[in-house]
Amino acid sequence: MPEIARFFGLIIRMFAEPGVPHNLPHFHVYYQNHAEVNNIDPIELLSGDLPLRQKRFLEAWVEMHQGELADNWERLQLGQLPYKIAPLQ
Repeated sequence: MPEIARFFGLIIRMFAEPGVPHNLPHFHVYYQNHAEVNNIDPIELLSGDLPLRQKRFLEAWVEMHQGELADNWERLQLGQLPYKIAPLQ
């Protein structure tokens, strides 16, 4: 699963399954022993749970990079490599 971004201990990844429908556009987030899966458009939690502080960092980052997440989703579904997205600073 390609890594899209990493910041403040959060790791954001997406699955790549070219040619196979893979649910709605979404991404996975990992932080220590926690994990979440989030829809890209609309931005919403699908499953999992992050600590509140990390959830706030993630929400801020996703709002700034929602279009780039959608672009990466499309690239992966076409069999292309995703590009890295700038971390929250």
